[in-house]
Order: sequence, then C-alpha cells, then structure tokens
Amino acid sequence: MDPTTVGTAAAGVRNLLTDNPELYETRFPDPERLAGRWAEDRLRRHGAGPRVLDMGCGTGRDAAYLHGTGRSVTGADLSEAMLAHARTHHAGPAYVRADLHSFDLGRGVFDAVVCLDSALLYCHTNDQLDGFLASCRHALAQGGVLVAEMRNGAYFLGRTDLLDAPTRNAFTWQGTGYRSTTTLTVDRTAQLLRRTRVWTADDGSPPVEQHSAWRLLFPQELRHLMAAHGFEVLELHDGPGPRTEPPWREGLPPGRTADADRLHVVARRTAP
Repeated sequence: MDPTTVGTAAAGVRNLLTDNPELYETRFPDPERLAGRWAEDRLRRHGAGPRVLDMGCGTGRDAAYLHGTGRSVTGADLSEAMLAHARTHHAGPAYVRADLHSFDLGRGVFDAVVCLDSALLYCHTNDQLDGFLASCRHALAQGGVLVAEMRNGAYFLGRTDLLDAPTRNAFTWQGTGYRSTTTLTVDRTAQLLRRTRVWTADDGSPPVEQHSAWRLLFPQELRHLMAAHGFEVLELHDGPGPRTEPPWREGLPPGRTADADRLHVVARRTAP
C-alpha cells in the first residue's frame, strides 16, 4: 500500500496505521476472518491449487487463515512494519517484501494470487496496472487464478453519498482514544478516489493528516485489462463479499450485477 503522510505526530512516522499494525487491526477488526473465508471460498469454487500468493497482505490475517486451510501461502507487502507484525502474530505463511506495481517471485510458482481490500487500486497509473497484471501472470502457473476485491469505480457514476460529508470514527487503543475524520473526493482526470484523513488522539499529540488514493476502475475496463494480460474473467460482480452490506456468508453464490460500491473479480490465467 502506498499512502503518504503530510504531517505526523512523531518524526519519521510515515503512516499512522501501516506503521502501527496493532492499531490497524484495532481500527479494522475482522475477528471472523470474513475476508480470508471469502477468498478461500473463491479458490475452492474455481479449483485453485494449494500455492497462494497474498499480494498486499498487510498484517497477515488473511494469509494466515488461508495457510490454516492447508494451503502453502506467501504473503507479500511493501511495509516492513506490517511484515514484522505478520511474522510474529500470524505465523505460518512465508512473508516477503514486494511492490505490487512490479514483482518477480518466480515464474509459475503459484496457483493463485489473492489481492484484497482494494490493494490493487494502489496501482494509480496504467503502467502500474500493467505491471501488476503482468507480474501476476508471470507468477501464476497455467490455469492459476487471480482473486481480487476492491472499490467499484462505477458506483461513483451519479452517486455522491460517499462524497457529501466527512466520515468520522472513534476507537480506543492501549488506553488512548483516537478519532479520525475522512474526506473523499473524485479526481476525474486521474481517475482516482482521493482520501484525506485527519487523526487526533487524547494523548495531547498534534493532529496527523494523511493522504492516499485509489484508482477508480470500471467493470468493463477491468475486463479489458484482464483480457489484455491473458486472463479469462470467471466472476465480476458487486457482491456479496467481505465488505458488502449485507456481508457474504458461506453458501451464497456470486452476484450478477456490478452496481454497488464494491467489486469482486476472479480470473484465470489462460494459455500463452
């Protein structure tokens, strides 16, 4: 992930959440491992083999869940803090540092690549998207699958409910209260959803302002990109998924529409 910090409460802190993985897991809990369960369901539905790369693995929760199902899992992330946390708290998978814009972990060494929680959308430019998909194709064995979950660019066509007002959240971590105010804006020229998040804490530290962005991809654009890089799209829909409302649960089939705010894609690496 590639968010950038403008101001920090302490010198050298690059991103409050990604530099503090335990804080990240407190802010974004997943005690039922819904994301990992959804990904495993996709892998089983499409007959994926046991070797899985979790690209943008973050704290390692999903990688560890997939490992617990009997798969051989490698978790990859750019954040050393996240990787250190994953090795300590979510042991089992192998964890490596890699940039999703372009990576080479071996040719044909994985049966599946999993990319959850909009990590793919940190590819902001066409070159970065091409780099990610080319790297995935290189990493996957013949017939391997790519499973991705992300925001849906099409949701913002004519809708402004996520843009009209800031979103405010509050939680407590290690006895300190934290509050965040998040504002989203659409940069139509760059086709980015830009996020500004301001953090305040009860410990007297100065506010922290952080900026990040996601690429807004549209369903047919994503189909085209997949085909251009040698992938056959098996599923492309808005839900149900781990971040939809209501959330996915075991036994639910994939949807048929791509209208809501999340987008889910499963694609298979085709013959050369």
